[in-house]
Amino acid sequence: MRRAKITIVGAGNVGATTAHWCAADELGDIVLLDIPQTEGMPAGKALDLAEAAPIMGFDAKILGTTSYADTAGSDVVVITAGIPRKPGMSRDDLLSTNAKIVGSVAEQIKQSSPNAVVIVVSNPLDAMVQRALQVTGFPPNRVLGQAGVLDTARYRTFLAMELGVSVEDVSALLLGGHGDTMVPLPSCTSVGGIPVTQLIPAARLEEIVQRTRDGGAEIVGLLKTGSAYYAPAAATAQMVEAIVRDKKRLLPCAAYCDKEYGVGGYYVGVPVVLGTGGVERIIELKLEPTEQAAFQKSVDAVKGLVATMNKLVG
Repeated sequence: MRRAKITIVGAGNVGATTAHWCAADELGDIVLLDIPQTEGMPAGKALDLAEAAPIMGFDAKILGTTSYADTAGSDVVVITAGIPRKPGMSRDDLLSTNAKIVGSVAEQIKQSSPNAVVIVVSNPLDAMVQRALQVTGFPPNRVLGQAGVLDTARYRTFLAMELGVSVEDVSALLLGGHGDTMVPLPSCTSVGGIPVTQLIPAARLEEIVQRTRDGGAEIVGLLKTGSAYYAPAAATAQMVEAIVRDKKRLLPCAAYCDKEYGVGGYYVGVPVVLGTGGVERIIELKLEPTEQAAFQKSVDAVKGLVATMNKLVG
């Protein structure tokens, strides 16, 4: 049986670690691509990872390259390319720069892998996945963003820490945009089947929710230089697995919602069924009034971000 071909664009910490998780789980053959100016960097990382295979016991072809010709015919393309926000850089500067980078990558993908499912990881996430859709022109179900899996993992981690239980027993869900306006859903959160509201007082639960929203910033603050990459990469690999193995996983992803939730044609975090076709179904939940209000606030923030991006890139 032919193994899936997985291309990861951007060989920095998130991209290289995504390649690591995907290779270790034998999800397919991997192409790790970066810009020509990086010269041998992606090839060096790919070779280093390949040399780990005999030790860790996995089989995967791993290629590092700066040429999109090597990515042709990919089944899944992960976009991690982009720059982090630097001191003195405005939000619009970051938005404009990364929109151009993601747009350039999307144009190449459109030519080299016209049948691929595209997972966008670059920030600001909700705008970048919209940009990838605009440029590729792919069906919306084949372009999605990674955010909800990561945010949910952080939420579950903090809940498990609070209660002193295994993370495996914590089930949770979030909606909305990635970042300050994400909407954790207490009504869809349980621990061993017990509603979390019966285990944690409302005030303390809200503190945990806020820590989840600030999860990325907390790590940036601790690292001083750089940002999170183990968990973002693991979250991306879980999405890749759902697609290449047609797992039909129900996961929170940034998906294109038109009539769904009344969003009107934007990418927001919602629960989806993820399989070979990408987003195979969006699950619409009946939200409580406070959850609906928070979700609408998040959707409005995403719309504002996309409107600004469209003005900046023309």
